Amino acid sequence: MHSPEYYEAMARSRYIVGNTHFPRWLERREGQQIVQTWHGTPLKRIGFDFDNDHFASTQYLLDLDRERHQWTMLLSPNRFSTPIMRSAFRFGGDVDGELLEAGYPRNDVLLAPDRAERAARVRRALGLPDGKKVILYAPTWREDKQRHRGGFLLDLRVDLEKARHELGDDHVLLVRPHAHIVEPVPGAGDGFVWDVASYPDIMDLLLVADVLVTDYSSVMFDFAVTGRPMLFFTYDLEHYRDRLRGFYFDFEKRAPGPLVTTSDELIAALRDVDAVSEPYGQAYEEFRAAFCDLDDGQAARRVVDRMLAHRGTTTA
Repeated sequence: MHSPEYYEAMARSRYIVGNTHFPRWLERREGQQIVQTWHGTPLKRIGFDFDNDHFASTQYLLDLDRERHQWTMLLSPNRFSTPIMRSAFRFGGDVDGELLEAGYPRNDVLLAPDRAERAARVRRALGLPDGKKVILYAPTWREDKQRHRGGFLLDLRVDLEKARHELGDDHVLLVRPHAHIVEPVPGAGDGFVWDVASYPDIMDLLLVADVLVTDYSSVMFDFAVTGRPMLFFTYDLEHYRDRLRGFYFDFEKRAPGPLVTTSDELIAALRDVDAVSEPYGQAYEEFRAAFCDLDDGQAARRVVDRMLAHRGTTTA
């Protein structure tokens, strides 16, 4: 980023695809397409729907108001998200762009015919030991846990020593902090805890994970495509939901797995994940029906087809 080649590519490319905010200086030129895929089905409030001091600043909203006019296409990952995307980004009316309901192209790999072979390659590349189950812990960030030098704190809350003692014989724990986190994972490199913050593609990590532990991260919607068990470490649910971010639906009622609030509960659940997940079978199926309804392995094809159909019709 920010190399001469980067600026040239942004200026000259016919297609620009991104999954988060674009630079505020970016202005779409004639014939260019800017495709905003965003980066997750929204449980947490986004865009103009924010109602807290961390995001609802004048500058943030001004930047978003300008940016939305640069997009030729905004992607919706499922039917649930479509009205939220339209409202949260005010994408309609005065915006000359298409809101495409197509599913997430990134999730195609989770349904690809060669997904087992790819997962085996990822395990080898990471050096994961054979025969051990993979726990992927992928929490979101906390906007009120900012460091004074930039970035955000890793508020792990997991007793890693106890987890190692209870689970280390037949499990490994991959920790994937949010991109905004600037601290290293403590204890990584001991054979049980693996810091995979810098691994380039989280979809590979979802492929190899036997169980996902998260909190309020949108990674839950992606992982649901696999049908594998999920646990939710929600030690600050009331604060996060009611004061920090706000939710678009009743997460406690619709969660596709158990919500645990302490490290001890989490470790105990991981020791017998099938048993603790069994009561959530129906909730999981309803979750997939609501949020994975367009995930069929062909989302990338649908999005590219629409991009090509727009070729020659876009204007500045």
